[in-house]
Order: sequence, then structure tokens, then C-alpha cells
Amino acid sequence: MNSNNKAEGITWISAQSLIQLRLQASQILLDKSKIHAKQGGAYLSTFKGRGMEFDESRIYQAGDDIRNMDWRVTARTGTAHTKVFREERERPVLLMLDLSASMMFATRNKFKAVIATEIAALIAWSAAKNNDRIGGLIFSSEEHVEIKPRRGKTAVLDFIGRCTKHKAWSHRDKTTQQSNTQLASDKTSALSRLHKVTHPGSLIFIMSDFYELFHDANEKTFSQLTAISRNNDIVLINIKDPFEISLPKAGSYRLTDGVNECQIQTANQKTRNEYHQHYLTHDDKLKTFCRQHRIHLINISTDDNTIPKLKQGLGVSHNNSARSKQHHAQYRDANA
Repeated sequence: MNSNNKAEGITWISAQSLIQLRLQASQILLDKSKIHAKQGGAYLSTFKGRGMEFDESRIYQAGDDIRNMDWRVTARTGTAHTKVFREERERPVLLMLDLSASMMFATRNKFKAVIATEIAALIAWSAAKNNDRIGGLIFSSEEHVEIKPRRGKTAVLDFIGRCTKHKAWSHRDKTTQQSNTQLASDKTSALSRLHKVTHPGSLIFIMSDFYELFHDANEKTFSQLTAISRNNDIVLINIKDPFEISLPKAGSYRLTDGVNECQIQTANQKTRNEYHQHYLTHDDKLKTFCRQHRIHLINISTDDNTIPKLKQGLGVSHNNSARSKQHHAQYRDANA
């Protein structure tokens, strides 16, 4: 076995590994109109999209959208009524996967990009089990790949194939001369593309470290994500390495991007404090933005056990997990 094969699942991921995640995806439930979380203020409401499906009429209440007035019932009863909509049963699940240079990093376990791709595959398999349409955007500085939402196992396999064949994996050992501003521009462009292909009522998962996005983002970047969040539910899955949060204990450490190397010293306490404060500032900015726009945030570290952490973030209970086994058995039999 060559060194590249040994690195499978660490610095890159194979299609076969992502296909095998189908069996574990039954633990990730997406079939509820609400995704609960224990974190204060971090939750998803019922779908923000106008639903597209009429449910009933009720008496108008202050704050109701006047565009939804039911004029026929209002005229018949003499009392103002408004139409109530509910989310369509069939809603797109869009996966935005970040494979940019900063994601090709880890000091333990596996690269952030590998974890992000595994999470995307888990969600895709779960969405297929729920008969949702699956689409999205896979992007890096080298390539943006848009995937039109479709249903079924074929759609998941197509998504997996595009993930594993993306140029970011073959270019991961090459140096990049892009500045942080250019990288942020790439992600702004990706969000712009996502906005154009997103229909109201979608459930959107964005897997990234959000480094360039929230360190150097301009107003256009924030406005793109804000606009998408108005009529859709968004889950940001923030993937970090412990090294990015705090410097390791005092010592001398060698870092490499596969081509270049550098040596860092971590003995200076002031440097360590400033480094950690830099992370806290970034983290607070992300949390504040999500809270303001009712965007759900899940934090996952490279040293976490991904599936339990993802389940916890999505609020999957023990009872739901038990039911998912039955659903998985039915799905397995139907797709055997």
C-alpha cells in the first residue's frame, strides 16, 4: 500500500468511504420541521419559506403579512382573515461544501475538508432516505461545482462523485498565492451562486471553517448570506482544529503545507493570549451573526467523534435514534 492510500480518510476521502456512510446516515434525521438544539438562542424555527402549500384561513393578527390576506373569506365573514401556509413535504436540501486551502489542515485525526465531506455525505444519505431533493455547491479557489437538486440514491452518488473528483484534492499539495481578501472573494462568489439557485423553503447546510468568510468578509458577503437566510433555513457547520483555538503547550513546532515549512515558538504567554483572543473575536462574530439572523450553528472539532457531535447539534434524541433504525431498515429494503 503506497503512502497516498494510507492517507485515505485522513488527507483525502474516497467515494467508497462516503458510500459506506449510508449505513450510518440513519442516525441523522432531517424529517422534522424543527431542528432543536440545547444551545441558547441556537435553533431552527419552522421553515422560513412561505411554504407554497395552503393550510387554512384564520382571523388576521397584528404582524401578519398583508400579502397573505384571504380576501374571499374576509368579504364573506366581514372579518379580516389571512391565509396560513405550511412547508411543502418535498423540500430541497442544499449542501455547500468548502474545500478551500484552509480546509486542508489538521493537527490530529483528519483534515477539516475530509470531515466536512463526510458530514455532507451523511446529510445527503439522510435526505435521500427522507425523499428530499439533494443539490448544492462544492467550491474552492480552483473550482466551483453546482449541483441541481434531484432525488434518490443516484443524486447522492452523483454528489459523492463530484466531491471526490473535485480539483481541490489534487491541488492540495500546491502552494497558493491568494491573499485572504481574494479567498474571501471566492467564498462571496460561492454564496452568490448559492443564492441564485436556492428556492424559498430550502434547508441549507454549509460546511466550512468560515475563516476567510468571517475574518475578511465585506458587506457583500454578509448581505448574500443574510438574503439567503430570509426564506430558507440555514445550518452552519463550523469545523475547527484545536490548534486554531489555542496554541499548543510551550515548545517549538514545525508546520508545513506540503511544500513550504515554518517553525513556530509557543513559549511566549503574551503571544499565546493574543492568538487565543484572535480566535475568540472570530468566534463571537460568527455566533452574533447567526443569532441575529436565526441561523443554526454547530461547532465540530477535528478531534470530535463526528456523528455523535452532529446528532447533538441537530438535537437528535435517543428515541429518535431508535426510530431511525426502523426507518433505515425500511429504506434499506426498498433500495436493496
